[in-house]
Amino acid sequence: MNSFWNTRFQDENYVYGTEPNAFLADSQKKLQLTGDALAIAEGEGRNAVFLAEQGMNVTSWDYAESGLRKTEKLAESRNVAVHTELVDLNEATWIKDQWDEIVCIFGHFPKELRHQTLLGVKEAVKPGGFFVTEVYSTHQIPYKSGGPQDLELLYSPEEFLQIFSDWRIVHFFMGEVVRHEGEFHHGLSHVIQFIGQKRG
Repeated sequence: MNSFWNTRFQDENYVYGTEPNAFLADSQKKLQLTGDALAIAEGEGRNAVFLAEQGMNVTSWDYAESGLRKTEKLAESRNVAVHTELVDLNEATWIKDQWDEIVCIFGHFPKELRHQTLLGVKEAVKPGGFFVTEVYSTHQIPYKSGGPQDLELLYSPEEFLQIFSDWRIVHFFMGEVVRHEGEFHHGLSHVIQFIGQKRG
């Protein structure tokens, strides 16, 4: 799997574009967050760089070295700093109450790892901090506009609503949106959006 993403990101052009995900950009405008942000499964860095441009101290996790190199290159071109770490989420260390914000944009993993990752996010967000995510739902496959063509890798709403049931849910949406993000996310899509705030 790692070699798949390493190969995909080796091209000079940014396969998902260099602009942030539209939902993330809108969310940041509303939330006006500051402090320490972590972007997981961040790929080529478009969202991490955007968060850095908003004044956050940003760390980007991915397990494709080629993606991290492109993150650093994009950050440099925009005159911001992003700290990159080569992290396989199967082996990630989640430190309790570490981050003011964790972001996951179209990070898709097998069900067991997905569950483990969401529990890690829940642990690692500071009290009062936020988790912001947009991912493809289990209804996405017929749309053929991006994301895995494997049901096992797609999200159901219950995953968020159950794991984060004791958080303040700021925003929750499942349905159709149009996304134009590089060559692999293109057109009408079926997504889940979630913004949760850890109580405390």
